[in-house]
Amino acid sequence: MTKRLLAFAATVLLATEMWAGKLPVDYVNPFIGTTNFGTCNPGAICPQGLMSVTPFNVMGSPENKFDKDARWWSTPYDVTNCFLTGFAHVNMSGVGCPETSSLLVMPTTGKLDVDYHNYGSKYKGEIANPGYYATTLEKYDIKAELTATPRTSIERYTFPAGESHILLNLGEGLTNETGATMKFVSDTEVEGTKLLGTFCYFPQSVFPVYFVMRLSKAPKKSGYWKKMRPMTAEAAWDETAGKYKLYTGYRRDISGDDIGAWFDFDTTEGEQIEVRMGVSFTSIENARENLDKEQAGLSFNEARKNAREAWNKNLSTIEVEGGTDDQKTVFYTAFYHMLIHPGILQDVNGEYPIMEHETTGKTNRNRYTVFSLWDTYRNVHQMMTLLFPDRQMDMIDTFINMYKEWGWLPKWELFGRETMEMEGDPALPIIVDTWMKGFRDFDVNTAYEAMVKSATTQGKDNPVRPDIDEYLKRGYCPMESQYDNSVSHALEYYVADHALSTFARALGKKEDAERFYKQSMGYKNYFSKEYGTLRPITQEGKFYEPFNPKEGENFEPSPGFHEGNAWNYTFYVPHDIMGLAKLMGGKKKFVEHLQSVFDRKNYDPANEPDIAYPYLFSYFKGEEWRTQKLVKELLAEYFLNKPWGIPGNDDTGTMSCWAMFSMIGFYPDCPGVPEYTLTTPTFSKVTIHLDPKYYGSDRLVIETEGKGDFVKAVSINGKKQASMRINHKAIANGGTIRYTLSDKH
Repeated sequence: MTKRLLAFAATVLLATEMWAGKLPVDYVNPFIGTTNFGTCNPGAICPQGLMSVTPFNVMGSPENKFDKDARWWSTPYDVTNCFLTGFAHVNMSGVGCPETSSLLVMPTTGKLDVDYHNYGSKYKGEIANPGYYATTLEKYDIKAELTATPRTSIERYTFPAGESHILLNLGEGLTNETGATMKFVSDTEVEGTKLLGTFCYFPQSVFPVYFVMRLSKAPKKSGYWKKMRPMTAEAAWDETAGKYKLYTGYRRDISGDDIGAWFDFDTTEGEQIEVRMGVSFTSIENARENLDKEQAGLSFNEARKNAREAWNKNLSTIEVEGGTDDQKTVFYTAFYHMLIHPGILQDVNGEYPIMEHETTGKTNRNRYTVFSLWDTYRNVHQMMTLLFPDRQMDMIDTFINMYKEWGWLPKWELFGRETMEMEGDPALPIIVDTWMKGFRDFDVNTAYEAMVKSATTQGKDNPVRPDIDEYLKRGYCPMESQYDNSVSHALEYYVADHALSTFARALGKKEDAERFYKQSMGYKNYFSKEYGTLRPITQEGKFYEPFNPKEGENFEPSPGFHEGNAWNYTFYVPHDIMGLAKLMGGKKKFVEHLQSVFDRKNYDPANEPDIAYPYLFSYFKGEEWRTQKLVKELLAEYFLNKPWGIPGNDDTGTMSCWAMFSMIGFYPDCPGVPEYTLTTPTFSKVTIHLDPKYYGSDRLVIETEGKGDFVKAVSINGKKQASMRINHKAIANGGTIRYTLSDKH
């Protein structure tokens, strides 16, 4: 056996000895969601870590005609691709716009070539589990292994004998921004800055990532490369344009849009060289400190073991029994995806980039980032409140400090910048939902001040609600153009204003409560009796025509609606389902109308506006079975132990969290309201370990008795429940929820 195979076999043996037995972490399949636009990736990351390192396979080659610039690639990896051009650092999971995924490291052999179209390789034998990824580069016969700490990464490359190289490419990645600077600190260390940003092409969300990269072996030779550009339009024929120039004796700073560093080695068979990288969003010095402190004396195997143990500790917060192995894999992988974002932003010394400023602040709490709030306000933060209330408190604290720094609560924040993506005012329901559940370890007065500011400030000075003037004047947002998403904007404002009304009432602010409640009822303006749906309204105050409620299917443009159509949005009035039912003609017509959404294939399981639809039947006595039937069917059809096992963008864990709640047996269908709708659990027993600092017990147990898909009865701590909807108070002290099941509804 070769030295290289012996080394790899020893690693596998060590892993087998340490990690015998089936634990929650062993059920995670990081390849779920890596195609079908799930935009997840199989790379290495720690729970809610800042650093991730993942294979990057979305750049073209002569053999593969796909290219990241030829279509909308918002992920560094798709399992259906096969040409790898490096390993990217700082990546996002389940997002819908391209960003980050840069600082590409690539090992090669043979003659040095720094053109990614040439040096990329096919790969085989992929292995991925939480905190670890491995593959073999076929072109070079190099074994690549990846692991991570919260703010740093380690790559271990096992080389064949001969001439070998490690490349650091700062010119490529998913980011829309270009430009980087770096310099050699020593033969084995480089430092630098890479510009990132313009997420979803929003021009103001630009930020730098700082890095320090170290090699475990000094190269025999190293240097920079830079892609040459034509000096002028007239000189476009210049034969040097588009070629890569190598710098062999220059060691000072180098800058450019397409630059990199190369390291040459003479390797023996099975020789392993490690690449260690630390990152920061504040400074190079902090990136180095992150690297020094998190990797002091740490071997690759120890880092991998630590990451695995951290994941298992987090995932063990919920223990499931019964169900199939595939169902457990779907569940724990969903849990894994939910715990990637939001992630920490502060360095080991507590420094972080102040929101929308060029300066830094310091904190002794976790400062979080990657807040895709239009998605996560629907269920992720409710799950965080249930499982990790201390982290949810830190997230609320982050919101409030962002308000103090910037003047506004976040909407879609990314590494200290506001991207202004999507609709609404989603921080409001999150804060209210958390407070209403009794978790109040934050500055309540400042939170209320911030919420009122975004809900009332008129004019162009309000970046969160850009169309607030018309909304406050008319009670709805009229169309400004055919595809302006006006109805979607207003529906999100209604949910936020209802939450704010609830908050105001609880704080004794009656006039505010009445004002915001009235605002939240404005959805009624949009209801069209002719179609039985919500319908855009023109500037003249008339319903938009010609109107087709299905226009906008498959993410096509839709008049008045964003990423959906009237059917996907009409029932998104979670705070007033009874009022909506009255508009539709009563319970019977409401149920028939809602059922038709599913029967006529107008339900979109891949996007947020209608993901709570299956749960709305349970508002009506005698119709709860429809919820139970649909949830079971949707889980079986769309959430699978397959790479395409998420129905669309995971949206930083939101779709995964829908599956988690649904498999546990209850769902928070109205953001900002501390209630859940019950449904048939997937497992025979679920034990949720609660934090006794915040809850009255250390666990909540969910059990089933009998067999069948339908819930015949529910009891909580022995008390029979009259409704399939419960308040958070019912489970705040832990105990047991027991479902009695039947095969008949």
